Amino acid sequence: MHEEILFRKQKTINCRGNILELGKPLVMGILNITPDSFFDGGKYINKKSWIDKTTQMLNEGAKIIDVGAVSTRPGADMLSEKEEISRLIPVLESLSESFPGIILSVDTFRARVAEEAVRNGASIINDISAGGIDKKMFETIAKLQVPYIMMHMQGKPENMQDAPKYNDVIKEVIKIFAKNIKHLRLLGVNDIIIDPGFGFGKNLEHNFELLAGLKEFKCFEVPLMVGLSRKSMINKILKTKPKNALIGTTVLNTIALMQGTNILRVHDVKEAVEVIKLVFTLKEAKD
Repeated sequence: MHEEILFRKQKTINCRGNILELGKPLVMGILNITPDSFFDGGKYINKKSWIDKTTQMLNEGAKIIDVGAVSTRPGADMLSEKEEISRLIPVLESLSESFPGIILSVDTFRARVAEEAVRNGASIINDISAGGIDKKMFETIAKLQVPYIMMHMQGKPENMQDAPKYNDVIKEVIKIFAKNIKHLRLLGVNDIIIDPGFGFGKNLEHNFELLAGLKEFKCFEVPLMVGLSRKSMINKILKTKPKNALIGTTVLNTIALMQGTNILRVHDVKEAVEVIKLVFTLKEAKD
């Protein structure tokens, strides 16, 4: 029974009737509608800008658009639930109207926001806390019956980088995923995606240990997503800034794909699509 609950191989994701095939890796394009995100804060806070950015990402090959109304960078100020909803809903409504059939994910850790988002066009919930911040999230996802991206984070955004500590980061994150996947399966959640949470309650060493051992997370046979785009683990090694971290992002995305990653969450869709084409061609040649 334990193995049956945990190990249920997923080859598709059902996004409220839109089926995403996982035979080839997918790209999730990031749309931050926040004024203070670490890379693109303030760029997409009016209708024309978010429509133009979404148009670009879809044309470049993004299969999912992930909308975030709250910055979760280390030390970010937390927006209230009411403010998050008021910022999010007009964007979801306009994107759903402008792009019929678009698959929208919403980056939120609040159950009520998840409900409002799905009611207004979202079909995936992307939770940085894996249900750890809002204890109603798992039951809400079961009720909504939408795919759930469960990311690991040690602590909360405001304190997650205050000396994070692990004895074995891979084993500990896997243990938490195992517990949460079992809970979600028992609640009747079918579509679960896991994200090890690079940069969320991990230091530089933890991040590279996770990257080196990504294949270990394939044990659950659920889709694996990574978000490496322009993050500090690149900038610290290369002594650069997010705006100059595209090449570093591409290298790390390549490593992630070689270990079985199914979804790349990125700011730069075109480059991620190109990486997938090259890595997928290489894998087909080997097979």
